[in-house]
Amino acid sequence: MRKIRIGLYGTVGHQIQNAFEAHPEAEVVALASFEPSAIPDYLRRGGVVIYASLDELLADQSIDMVSFCSPFKDEQGEHVIRCMESGKHAYAEKPCCMDEATLDRIIETAKRTGRIFHEMGGTAMQQPYCTLREIVASGEIGEVIQVFGQKSYPWADWRPSDERIDGGLALQVGIYNARFAEHVAGVRISDLEIRETRLGNTNPDSECRRAVSMLMEFENGGVGSAVANYCCPDQSAWGNWGYETLRIFGSKGFVESIDNGRIGTLAVEGCKPQVLDFSASGGDYLESFLLEIKTGMKAIPYSLEDELRPTRWVIRARENNRRREEAKLS
Repeated sequence: MRKIRIGLYGTVGHQIQNAFEAHPEAEVVALASFEPSAIPDYLRRGGVVIYASLDELLADQSIDMVSFCSPFKDEQGEHVIRCMESGKHAYAEKPCCMDEATLDRIIETAKRTGRIFHEMGGTAMQQPYCTLREIVASGEIGEVIQVFGQKSYPWADWRPSDERIDGGLALQVGIYNARFAEHVAGVRISDLEIRETRLGNTNPDSECRRAVSMLMEFENGGVGSAVANYCCPDQSAWGNWGYETLRIFGSKGFVESIDNGRIGTLAVEGCKPQVLDFSASGGDYLESFLLEIKTGMKAIPYSLEDELRPTRWVIRARENNRRREEAKLS
């Protein structure tokens, strides 16, 4: 069977060029808007086609799928739509777009064209979160009452000053917290508010926020809170690229992952606390996407609407907060 032929557009984000050396079922065949330094040697040796524009990439009828890390995230949604309209499947770095109207059009286009779209959103399929997700789904901690999440990355001068480039802190990092709630804890957000600060960003021309606080309500009546920030020590000092914690509290106890899974605990009524083992391999979101293309069968465990609900809620909360900030200044 012919390999799935993949085109890559852009390098702003977690592009997938390093995943396909000697891959048995897929290959990268073309690039556009690609930083030369980001092209791995195996693609150079293989004679990958480098196109001058997205138009040229989408015109290549041999390509089955395009992975997007577009230079500006407020344009990426249109790129995804054009890709599906051209008959190709699409995969996109978060946020896939920056407004709800475009998000709705992405979903509508996927349904109308029959092309598969996924945002790079495999949090719940990876460790330690696939284990937490299974525990919550089993009912061991009872009904979810409260969720707390934290996602931190280091601050650096290279953080984009224009939020259009990567979506900004809320949509680039804070979105993980909404995914923790919906995709890991299994509760649906019914309301989400955020507050942001530029405190600590000493560049007066930069829009980049250093911290975001989030307050959530869930359809089952539960509540959640979360923080996202660029306040983690750098990797040379801290030892990891970032810091994240998730605690899910239920009517019978709680389950948690601390410091990217370094500590895991399950504590329920009538039992001694259990140290969780996160060593088992988790699922691979990209491989699941490729399986969907190859077989036409559903491999990712939620609908496109549910997959994109965290993105939708953070987009909405961000816009509401920006309007609130503007009103304070007027």
